[in-house]
Amino acid sequence: MQLTPQEGKITATAYWERLLSLDTAWQEVVDDDAESSVDLRERRYAEFVAFTPDVQHFLYGEGQAADRAKAQSDRPIRTFRRCDVATIDLVLRKGDPTLTLNVERIELYFFYDVDLAVLAVEIDGSDLSLEQVQEIMFRFGRAYPNSWDANGNGSSCCASVQLRSHEGAVLATSDYHQRERYLDFVSNHLSPRVADHWSFLLQPLMPHHGSEHGPILYRQLEHHRIPMLAYLAVDDPYRIGRDDWMRLGLAARPGPKGLAPFAAGFLEGFEARHCYDRFWDGQRGHDQTATRMICSGRAFIMVGEADNPHFTNAETGILSQFRHQYFLLGLIAHFHKAALLIVRDRLATAMSQLQNYSATTVKRFKRESRLCHVNFLRFTHRYWFQEVSNQRPAQDLFKLWTHHLGTERLFVDVREEVLDMISYLDSDGLRKQANTVVRLTVVTFFGLIGTLVTGFLGMNLIDLTQVSFVQKSLYFVAALVPMTFFTFYIAAKSQRLAEFVDTMSDERQPIRVKWRAFVHVWERGR
Repeated sequence: MQLTPQEGKITATAYWERLLSLDTAWQEVVDDDAESSVDLRERRYAEFVAFTPDVQHFLYGEGQAADRAKAQSDRPIRTFRRCDVATIDLVLRKGDPTLTLNVERIELYFFYDVDLAVLAVEIDGSDLSLEQVQEIMFRFGRAYPNSWDANGNGSSCCASVQLRSHEGAVLATSDYHQRERYLDFVSNHLSPRVADHWSFLLQPLMPHHGSEHGPILYRQLEHHRIPMLAYLAVDDPYRIGRDDWMRLGLAARPGPKGLAPFAAGFLEGFEARHCYDRFWDGQRGHDQTATRMICSGRAFIMVGEADNPHFTNAETGILSQFRHQYFLLGLIAHFHKAALLIVRDRLATAMSQLQNYSATTVKRFKRESRLCHVNFLRFTHRYWFQEVSNQRPAQDLFKLWTHHLGTERLFVDVREEVLDMISYLDSDGLRKQANTVVRLTVVTFFGLIGTLVTGFLGMNLIDLTQVSFVQKSLYFVAALVPMTFFTFYIAAKSQRLAEFVDTMSDERQPIRVKWRAFVHVWERGR
């Protein structure tokens, strides 16, 4: 979500401070390794060393153990967590039984010097069929419906989503079926309306459109399908067919066995483009390779064996790596894209404010454009990581992730847009400087006449102290006329004189050439 500062109320670096000052369910996450168990400290250590030093500074900040409070306050990422939601009840399609999933964590991430927040919701379920998992992946992560079916239900959305507290009370319910609310909101605000259960989780963050007086305002950056990571522990991953691998990797709806979710031409080369099979051998030729990872940009899927303790260990196994290292990989990848989209949005906003080239709008346009340039430079030097880890799987997956998100191409495009804007401002400044120099030259040219006249009369070659004012005026006019003629004559010959001066200043030219250049100044028809 793009956070929108309110004039005079909040600055770009104070969103978390504003959230801390409010009485809400959000609490800042502060890690204290000194009071943690050995397993937890080992898990955090493995997470920390998985990244390169510059990324470590981005994720965890800098500081000594003795100054832990300062290290926490200086972290570029500030994390908040709410613990009031315990379970989620899902009705995937109308008439289906209710599935109850546990809520493992709900976290909100803020980034220093970037008007950006990321909401992360982790849910957990067991004893589910592969079809149910595909339906959850396809339907749950919808910020709002993109259309409605014949019965008025949100197309491709869950029939019902309910958030429940630890006591079982309903905290929020989805409203995908209330079509008129979404239609009216778009008509009134030209912005999509976020579903009720997502809005509840984000409170006190409120939509920028329709909630102009909220404590913290936001706008959704991307489309209605929320990016997703999924971890599946199955009885036998080798029994999953190619069509189901495609549905999982592309977060597509379930379908008949053996039938691909999309056209054959579109799915050609699916394994090469989306699958990272470093730990997977479909022929079971290696007993250590039973984990498959698929990345399509919007979704990252990890599938392995449920009876493998190393795969399902939540502290030091692959499940721990998925929940922490791989989650942070995805967070960085999506943060990069979101930050670049914010810069592009600001450039477009700055250009739209330029109205009729009035002095006020031009001044505001220049200020906003240069501010965008400064923010882009800060992002580039602080947060733009092309490599995030020295561990080969994390390296490869991050490249695959950013490739599917199109982040590198977006970075180049935004960089060119920023540089084009700055180039325009610089050229416009040079043009104004040139106009100023021309005006000053004109003033100097006409002022030279008076300077020459007063200088000549001020030499006291003629004693004018005892003559009348009329005689002084006549002497002044007598000096003014030839000086004016002389000045304009020199101006007429200025181009030739400039060439003569250039020739005279060239030490390589002989005296004969310099004399010829001087003679050419006075030749006619040259």
